[in-house]
Amino acid sequence: MAVVSKKIPAPDKVKVKTALLSVFDKTGIVELARALSEQGVRLLSTGGTHKAIAAAGLAVTDVSEVTDFPEIMDGRVKTLHPKVHGGLLAIRDDAEHQAAMKAHGIEGIDLAVINLYPFEDVRKAGGDYPTTVENIDIGGPAMIRASAKNHAYVTTLTDPADYSELLAQLSADAGQTTYDFRKRMAAKAFARTAAYDAMISNWFAEALDIATPRHRVIGGVLREEMRYGENPHQKAAFYLTGENRPGVSTATLIQGKQLSYNNINDTDAAYELVAEFLPENGPACAIIKHANPCGVATGPSLVEAYKRALACDSTSAFGGIIALNNLLDAETAEEIVKLFTEVIIAPDVTEEAKAIIARKPNLRLLSVGALPDPRAAGLTAKTVSGGLLVQNRDNALVEDMELKVVTKRAPTAQELEDMKFAFRVAKHVKSNAVVYAKDGQTAGIGAGQMSRVDSARIAAIKAEEAAKAMGLAEPLTRGSAVASEAFLPFADGLLSAIAAGATAVIQPGGSMRDQEVIDAANEHNVAMVFTGVRHFRH
Repeated sequence: MAVVSKKIPAPDKVKVKTALLSVFDKTGIVELARALSEQGVRLLSTGGTHKAIAAAGLAVTDVSEVTDFPEIMDGRVKTLHPKVHGGLLAIRDDAEHQAAMKAHGIEGIDLAVINLYPFEDVRKAGGDYPTTVENIDIGGPAMIRASAKNHAYVTTLTDPADYSELLAQLSADAGQTTYDFRKRMAAKAFARTAAYDAMISNWFAEALDIATPRHRVIGGVLREEMRYGENPHQKAAFYLTGENRPGVSTATLIQGKQLSYNNINDTDAAYELVAEFLPENGPACAIIKHANPCGVATGPSLVEAYKRALACDSTSAFGGIIALNNLLDAETAEEIVKLFTEVIIAPDVTEEAKAIIARKPNLRLLSVGALPDPRAAGLTAKTVSGGLLVQNRDNALVEDMELKVVTKRAPTAQELEDMKFAFRVAKHVKSNAVVYAKDGQTAGIGAGQMSRVDSARIAAIKAEEAAKAMGLAEPLTRGSAVASEAFLPFADGLLSAIAAGATAVIQPGGSMRDQEVIDAANEHNVAMVFTGVRHFRH
């Protein structure tokens, strides 16, 4: 049965007489304490916070003096006491609560300034199991939740960014806070503890290898509000989950205006794709439009990789996202600025390249410092009506797969390299996906079609258009390898690829009609390998 409220109306304004300050992140805490002290607020504090405030010459009472109980167990127990939580939770206008406070010597606490042990930072830094557990805060969340619940009377601050608004309210209104402010801060406080607990629960699931915990929560911290979402009528914001994975969330914006919702989505897709190509194996470039690659290539130099990627579909590349797996140099930058581009993302950028990109002030330039590990574990999530779909990140790599030759003719060494290249790209193309590749360069990409044969045809058409744009006698699909990210359900998709000039095919296999497809490949002397691994991407 639910607890019934006594329905005592909350006061609009509450005078802050006593404040409890207990923070791990001490940014601005001494300045806040000084401003509160100047307004006559009594200061209570704990541990390191108490030391910092006292060292500044301010009058502050240690919580142990209020509770008449010392900090014990390395500070694990210091605020978990009725005189603290009673002071936070007491309903000031309730006669029974007032009587209990008087009977037990409990003083009201009007302001709680609390932030938490850095669990997120310890986890990101790769702390061992005992260290990570030790950085799970207990007293902090308990005080935050207690004071936030009682926001009718108590102001709760969990973010140093809110200190200035608090002081502005106190200065403007004789040391009082408004009910609206207390409600907003309470909402922020509960969101903070929810995100904190989400991080902890997900860490436990990961540490204990629990793939599907009974409760799954994904929390985030607001990075920035956006002008709009996918479309101008949709509101949007970017939240950070705390995952320590190099990419758009960890990148430094060197220049350019704020990234949009679509920019972030596309830039993430581009960088995850280009990370499939290890820098030690040579330069690579991926060009993305609407979360799909329109050109991917490797090359002897970064500028050549870019030119080859652009050649696949220079029309679609207009206004796209360019991702590089190596240091962006001046020569490559000079080529890129010839085309209207929304975003460039790279592990690092030379000073000369920065100066060149600066000639296009609206072009967003991101430096990440590292590439994400395509083999690393992780989670991805998407919402559906009333639910959340969560799965492991697709970290399967074609290099790790056992490729099975299923045709009479085995692929040549070059065809095998082209197959792997095409399958690596197909992993990042929306399904149904068909990718032609030749000599470390995409020749044609068909994405997101309801029919796989249509994807094969579209990719071939794109290749023909690219050949005309480059003045080639024939499209690059002639003599190419073709990849399908899922099995070919019928021979028609294969026949379309053969008509486009493909001589080798890579696909997962597993269709009821595999033999029909294999027979068609043999009939046309086409080599085919099965990966046994599917790369659906919806």
